[in-house]
Amino acid sequence: MLTMPDFGISRRKFMATLATGAGGFFIPGFINDSKFSPGKLNLNYILGSSMYGYLDLAEILPEVQKSGASAIDLWPKVHGNQREQLDEMGEERFLEMLKENNSTLGCITQYKLGPFNLKEELRLAGRLGCPTMVTGGSGPKDLRGPTLKSAVGDFLEKMKPQIEVAEESGVHIAIENHGNNLIEHPDSLKWLLDLRSSESIGVALAPYHLPQDEQLLSELIKSLGEGIFMFYAWQHGMGSMKKLPKEQELLQMPGKGDLNFKPILGALKEINYQGWTEIFMHPYPRGFPILETASEVTQEINRSRKYLENCLEVI
Repeated sequence: MLTMPDFGISRRKFMATLATGAGGFFIPGFINDSKFSPGKLNLNYILGSSMYGYLDLAEILPEVQKSGASAIDLWPKVHGNQREQLDEMGEERFLEMLKENNSTLGCITQYKLGPFNLKEELRLAGRLGCPTMVTGGSGPKDLRGPTLKSAVGDFLEKMKPQIEVAEESGVHIAIENHGNNLIEHPDSLKWLLDLRSSESIGVALAPYHLPQDEQLLSELIKSLGEGIFMFYAWQHGMGSMKKLPKEQELLQMPGKGDLNFKPILGALKEINYQGWTEIFMHPYPRGFPILETASEVTQEINRSRKYLENCLEVI
């Protein structure tokens, strides 16, 4: 079995491990000690490969550390093709490339397979030391009240074979609140956590797909607590479903649109959030980098990261 390269343990990782012992959810990974600040929310940044379209992993992996992240989130087609690149190069070469770039595999995003076909992908993630897999829900949409609760319960029952493999593989499954989906309304996220029988399934929280209300989002974060495994620093802006001038498309990024992330980050601080934070947006059409070159993409991510870090300084 292949194993993740050992980068040692930093102060931040040690502190987060202590939090895990108290019931928090810790994402393992290499963390730069210089980023640790006692008494402050220290975000575990992860870099989404789809931000770079179909660029080669050889070009993307050097950007992980440059973007302030410790790990990469591999996306498959159509959003990216880096998951397919992993298959082409093989697991051993992929792990070598991670080590060469002082990074880890933190997440595999797999909407393509759907939530009920993840077993082999979860085993792959386990072999690669990847702690997280994001996927979407499945079931009727636009439900509310007891009917929604019942449908979420049915979904979790159907997920049990996947959850069993996740537990065996040491992987956490994060269900994103995606539009036009069973797991879309805030109540569906709450029921997902209330009804789960395993802590190996939780939430990938995407503000983009929720009302752009800082108070609502903050209260939702507090109610979900340690059940959040992935937080997308992502707002709706002017959307991502039609061609827009680039500056309008980039309004999805933190610090450019109207959404104030200070109370949202304040809520994450209140729950002692230990999961991943992915600065994110969708380009239109999918499969293209959000800007023309890898360096420009990273620069834009860092601009948003600076905004988030400035917010953190005053909460």
